[in-house]
Amino acid sequence: MAGSRFIPDRGLTTRMVATMALLGILYVAFVIALYLVGMPVVLLVLVVVGFAVVQYFTSDRIAMFSMGAREVAPAEAPELHAVVDRLCAMADMPKPKVAIARTDVPNAFATGHNRGNAVVCVTTGLLRRLDTAELEAVLAHELSHVAHRDVMVMTIAGFLGIVAGFLTQMGLRFAMVTGGARSNNNGPAPAVVALLVVLVSAVVWALSFLLTRVLSRYRELSADRAAAYLTGRPSALGSALTKINGDMARIPTTDLRRAEPFNAFFFTPAVSQKGFSLSQMFATHPPVERRLAQLADISRQLGTGA
Repeated sequence: MAGSRFIPDRGLTTRMVATMALLGILYVAFVIALYLVGMPVVLLVLVVVGFAVVQYFTSDRIAMFSMGAREVAPAEAPELHAVVDRLCAMADMPKPKVAIARTDVPNAFATGHNRGNAVVCVTTGLLRRLDTAELEAVLAHELSHVAHRDVMVMTIAGFLGIVAGFLTQMGLRFAMVTGGARSNNNGPAPAVVALLVVLVSAVVWALSFLLTRVLSRYRELSADRAAAYLTGRPSALGSALTKINGDMARIPTTDLRRAEPFNAFFFTPAVSQKGFSLSQMFATHPPVERRLAQLADISRQLGTGA
């Protein structure tokens, strides 16, 4: 990848471009459809533009606030900063901000709409459970998301789904409030317009949901590969992955449910019960077994000099 020493991934780049192109087409069709079904232009512009600005420029702060995370200085977390400094030097990339979230859910995530405001965050639960090599592997995984710019793409991709979800909820409430009210100008009744907005929004939400899930699963495999080759220790990443997933069962359900909305950005998903992902079509991450198999294959390649 240009601008860092993380191994390039053309598959990831192709998928990001394709996802953004498809979402762009879907976005334009969404706006046109909302206009055609009778949504007021002023409200349409306010919702679409307003959500876009808020989502793009505040996504990192929202994620940090929701997870109870705060940026830490080198003096507050010298060992954590030392690992990030070492990895950034190895990857030849600018150092992002470093943050810690005080929760026992063992995880890590990267956020930010560009490299200039990128943040890499780890939880106190992760710091307590992993040794230095495992922590380095997980942080390398998160830094690769920043270097590959897929954090930015996921932030933008998630915007359409948020708007569609918001309009679906508002349309249903509006339809319930207006009930059988009739239009004053022989046009469609307000409730009919609201229900049409709900229908269009629901379809768009479903499509954007599936597109972002497909990209999310691939980018996790790509980050695992990049981290394994950068550190040269895929076994450390595999060990961290196994340890974190094993300990998830011991975390209180309330804490896991609070973290679940950020699954797409986590190193590994927070699950509140067995079988959380009903099918691979809806999962944010590939199966742990697949990730471990990929790391084992990389380990064999590095061991044979391949």
